[in-house]
Amino acid sequence: MPPDTLAIDFGTSNSAAAILSDTGIRRISIERGADTLPTAVFFPSGGGEMRIGEASRQALINGEDGRYMRALKSVLGLQLLHETRLISGRRRTIGDVITDFLVALRERSEQTTGLRFRKALSGRPVHFHSADENKDRQAENDLRTCYLAAGFEEVSFLAEPEAAAMVSHGIGSGGQIGLIVDIGGGTSDFSVFRSRAAKPEILASHGIRLGGTDFDRSISIANAMPALGLGGQLRRAMGAGLLPVPRGPYVDLATWSLIPFLYTAQTRRMIAEMARLAVEPEKISRFDKVIEYELGHELAFAVERCKISVNDKGKSDAIDMGFIEAELSQTVSPESLAAAISGNRTHLREAAAETLEIAEISPDAVEQVILVGGSSLMGFVSDEIRELCPHAQILRSEAFTAVVDGLALATSH
Repeated sequence: MPPDTLAIDFGTSNSAAAILSDTGIRRISIERGADTLPTAVFFPSGGGEMRIGEASRQALINGEDGRYMRALKSVLGLQLLHETRLISGRRRTIGDVITDFLVALRERSEQTTGLRFRKALSGRPVHFHSADENKDRQAENDLRTCYLAAGFEEVSFLAEPEAAAMVSHGIGSGGQIGLIVDIGGGTSDFSVFRSRAAKPEILASHGIRLGGTDFDRSISIANAMPALGLGGQLRRAMGAGLLPVPRGPYVDLATWSLIPFLYTAQTRRMIAEMARLAVEPEKISRFDKVIEYELGHELAFAVERCKISVNDKGKSDAIDMGFIEAELSQTVSPESLAAAISGNRTHLREAAAETLEIAEISPDAVEQVILVGGSSLMGFVSDEIRELCPHAQILRSEAFTAVVDGLALATSH
């Protein structure tokens, strides 16, 4: 009988789909020639078909007029998901956008395989919102609603690190006790497992709302935003003395999911007032240009590229901001990158340690640590885990597809 359940890894940064066929796991090329596609959309200003994945990124790079959106998953469970915005001539919510993205993913999967998918098995972080149980529950309900609106008749969920454990637990030698470390774009998730011949026994799972987009934000605030005025001072409108430049709009500009919501008349009025009072008005004028010409995502991509370069090469590189002002750039060294994300890495290590505590497993007893998720490629992740679990063999699974592969395997259970 052909499968009618589509395994979907709907990620903050990238998404993937797969099925379990008679010959094993089959990843579906919903992006031509690739096993994953960016979880991003682009709406042309003059109307027309929504573009997803790499096509949306190319539209942004090519300077087409329209609205680019990424990190859609980050607003699940928040009121922001249901607020309407005028996008490409039509009022939409982010919930509508997620639904349209899932429709495209389902239709491409059906066209590629020739199958009809009535059911979806979706990955989900252990916690969408680690600090708020109500928001966490609401986030899953929101995502379920989007799947059903996208044409699936049934949808079920499996924690992403547990899905990764399904396919990754046997990749090393030995390893009776293992730890999955899944660092994605928006969350960090952990599962402690005991290896079994057929499938792992999950002993505990835990997660926090922290991922690659948070690393980007930390680096951007520390290194890019000062060139746009963050950390500067404003003269008081009345009286003597100085005030700090407001931090809030810069944090929003450094946050992938919030960038589109800065492009408003209210933001422009606020920046104009800041420029009038600024001690360094030339920096505020750069911020004004970013908002006026909607360059926030170009800046976010520039920060992301620099982060990856410094991490991969272990030497300084620059955030290229020449699209804002000729020859403008901000240097990021390995030391300044480490300083910017020091708080992030502390939270990650604490969450991994808490997972072991929940499982009642000593860090010394962990024999395998398996890293999955695109942001697990950051060097500090393996450094922190190696210090936490000194006797463990550090292994890497398929960083971008371990979750969807595990979800496909889980459709048989």
